[in-house]
Amino acid sequence: MTVGVAVVASGMAATAQGRVEFLNEAVDTTVITQILIEVDGMRLGSAGEKMAAIGRRFAGRPYKGGTLEGNAQEVLTIGTEAFDCTTFVETVTAMAMTLEGGRSSWRDVVYNLRQLRYRGGEVDGYSSRLHYISDWIIDNFHRGNLREVTDRVGPADYQVKTLDFMSHNREKYPALADSAAFAGIKNMEIGFRSHRYPYIKPMNIKKTALKEGDIVALTTSVKGLDVSHLGIIVIKDGKPHLMHASSRAGKVIEDPLTLEDYLKRNRTTTGIRVVRIME
Repeated sequence: MTVGVAVVASGMAATAQGRVEFLNEAVDTTVITQILIEVDGMRLGSAGEKMAAIGRRFAGRPYKGGTLEGNAQEVLTIGTEAFDCTTFVETVTAMAMTLEGGRSSWRDVVYNLRQLRYRGGEVDGYSSRLHYISDWIIDNFHRGNLREVTDRVGPADYQVKTLDFMSHNREKYPALADSAAFAGIKNMEIGFRSHRYPYIKPMNIKKTALKEGDIVALTTSVKGLDVSHLGIIVIKDGKPHLMHASSRAGKVIEDPLTLEDYLKRNRTTTGIRVVRIME
């Protein structure tokens, strides 16, 4: 799934699939290429093993909130020098998908990141980005990218919520000052009224068969919101830990707390959802 790239000014590239904005083009393309070659040479078996190996190579990168916000118009944005929790997971996942497809080019990572981040894999304004993780999971499942395994790996409960946090907190999202973008988000949220989804409560983490490289979404009690944080599972001393871009630590870390203890520390966290790359 390679796409041709022509470099233009100011870190912007044009591809057959649309524009791409690198936060630092020379650094980003070099880092992605080096990690792909290195992890590919490890001859790892599963997509999860590749996820963990790739994620570890970003350890120590600074945390930066709102990485994708603030552009005058929606454009696929890629960076490797700093992450928020979502861009960390999406970047690692796009790179693992590239290796799973038998490829090792940063151009393929561009393609796969677009497929992950946008509805139908197409950039078409702010509301085409898959902002809610429920939307992200459903859209990517239907296109064969991801699958939710929450109710397969552990004892799952179910939660029903209306997802409307963005439209009810318009001031938190600069792009929603635009009436068309706001209308697009409101229209998308209509599909998530009384949305039902599985989650595993913190008390049941010990009964859960998590694998290294699993994508974990932390569910939340915040009104109108399904998920508040994303990370990747790493196994240490036989127990799952969260590898994530941590605002508390200010960087990408393998959290010293076990996942169970991490969840107990966060009062608004109700549990986890678990997602894997389609293999």
